[in-house]
Amino acid sequence: MRIFFILSLCWSFPAMAQFDPVAETKAIALMEQQGHHRLGSVGESTLASDNFDVKYYRCEWEVDPAVRFIKGKVTVYFYVAANTSSITLDLMSPLVTDSVIQRQNGLGFIQANNSLQINFNPAVPANRLDSVSIYYKGIPPNTGFGSFIQDMHLGTPVMWTLSEPYGARDWWPCKNGLDDKADSIDVIVTHPAIYKAASNGLLQSETINGTKISTHWRHRYPIATYLVCFAVTNYVVFNNSVQLGNTTLPMQTFCYPESQAAFQANTPKVLNAMALFNQYFGEYPFIREKYGHVQFGWGGGMEHQTSTFLINTNESLMAHELGHQWFGDKITTASWQDAWLNEGFATFLAAFHVENFYPASTIANRIAVINNIVTQLGGSVRVDDTTNVSRIFDGRLTYNKGAYLLYMLRFMLGDQSFFKGMKQYQQDSRLSYGFARTADFKRNMEQASGKDLTVFFNQWYTGEGYPTYHVDWSQLGNRNVRIRMNQVTSHPSVSFFEMPVALKFKNATQEKTVIVDNHVNHEMFVRDIGFLADTVLVDPDYWLISKNNSTAKTIFANNGQGALELYPNPVTGPLTIYLHDFNSTSASVQIFNAGGQLLYRKEVTLLNGGEIFQVSFASWPAGSYQVQVKSGNNTFVRQIIK
Repeated sequence: MRIFFILSLCWSFPAMAQFDPVAETKAIALMEQQGHHRLGSVGESTLASDNFDVKYYRCEWEVDPAVRFIKGKVTVYFYVAANTSSITLDLMSPLVTDSVIQRQNGLGFIQANNSLQINFNPAVPANRLDSVSIYYKGIPPNTGFGSFIQDMHLGTPVMWTLSEPYGARDWWPCKNGLDDKADSIDVIVTHPAIYKAASNGLLQSETINGTKISTHWRHRYPIATYLVCFAVTNYVVFNNSVQLGNTTLPMQTFCYPESQAAFQANTPKVLNAMALFNQYFGEYPFIREKYGHVQFGWGGGMEHQTSTFLINTNESLMAHELGHQWFGDKITTASWQDAWLNEGFATFLAAFHVENFYPASTIANRIAVINNIVTQLGGSVRVDDTTNVSRIFDGRLTYNKGAYLLYMLRFMLGDQSFFKGMKQYQQDSRLSYGFARTADFKRNMEQASGKDLTVFFNQWYTGEGYPTYHVDWSQLGNRNVRIRMNQVTSHPSVSFFEMPVALKFKNATQEKTVIVDNHVNHEMFVRDIGFLADTVLVDPDYWLISKNNSTAKTIFANNGQGALELYPNPVTGPLTIYLHDFNSTSASVQIFNAGGQLLYRKEVTLLNGGEIFQVSFASWPAGSYQVQVKSGNNTFVRQIIK
């Protein structure tokens, strides 16, 4: 979900210079925190019993957007694992249950303490599909977030729902936790005939009955309870489409008449994002149905499945909510400890969209997000206190650091393995259209990349803080550099961050970026950059979370005694010859075979007493060889084997 203060919705596109990802995330997180705080006033988030599995909801509601009231019939199809004499649904007590019917027979029920217990006599047998219909009505409670809103736009009544995370029970009987998705739903909204009603899935019919219309929507994919929705007002409806492989996916928009021009002008931007996400993260999860936008009056957006609710067509907002269709809707976090699986992923996808279509903004936006993450020394992506709503929806950690965990995985694994892993996670039969934990995502990324990511997740998901790098470097000969990586960490939970680090070496006319895989502090590397450098930049493209990095060009101490290093030995590829600590400016290098025949000779110019270069052994036969180096008064002889 993305919820913004209205005043923050002032960006213009495509002028992405005005895009402020940190301001966005702060506003999102603050509003979601406020929304979740309401849970404290209504007790537990779900009181539904765990002895049944919901298969299908048929939701029939009668509403008038001018009146805050709902009358409904909700039919629940379910299985029980064992013979059961009762099940309990979530339903707020201000809503009055008139009756519960099973196969035309009335059932006993107890409605109290925001729950509805339904009693069976005889008991419902195990492993048999059964159903009950609940008839109810009332004024949904105003819990302070907006789960059920009756409002106005330009003098016209409008009604909408927004149930994340547990607001569905405010207006309909359901199973409300993060542990059970219905396989499918039908939504039938009866409303005044002057209005239109939007919901999940595909429109089936609009049946006129006097002054009222019954609008029937059908959705045939698994859906979490908080993603079921409807909205009613004098909507203008228009259609677009996008080609996704061999499928032409319909895109349907319900917007206020006064906003029609803006929605028609900007909807193509979300179609571009749809094609991008479909390519990189797997097929759009609801490909047999549609994607839709529905305008509502809340400050931001909500990723209702196939039917995103939006206040306006802010491009980043549209991309974020679209990204949730994959991460949050198709696969939903199974615990608030892993809230980043929803919000961190959607934040990453929105940034991915921006970087693809507005690449000039990439570095500035990444810098802004990193600077937000490192404003404090600690904090993990894993939520360490799920009773603290502000901690669950922390913009710095759940959203920004969560998104940057994906940035760093992408950098570390490379695009091929990263996007393969993201698709595999989406297609995992144990998770697809269900719920997931971080361990499930980690498992898929390891399988796709062939790498053990335990250290990475221990340090970046569970651990806290970030590194500060100091790079000592010196020119080694005319084309190589010697590098020493030093690191301090901001929080004691991680003593050292094991990460590949990009270093850009440059001079006035040349530059080259090398990557060192840094596993220990004070680790030394030698790299061929091909020229004499005067500057090095740490992480020049801002793939990593770090702060206050520094570099120093150092002339490492030269003892004047000379040294010769050869590797690998035995030779399995090119032979690297490393000369250092000489007190002269040149050296002669010769290589002889076992019979004393000279096979190779090179006169080497030494810079600061050193040089490093390679000799190809590809065409040389197996055997032993002798390497001789003469420089000033120093002579070295070494044996090597191929």
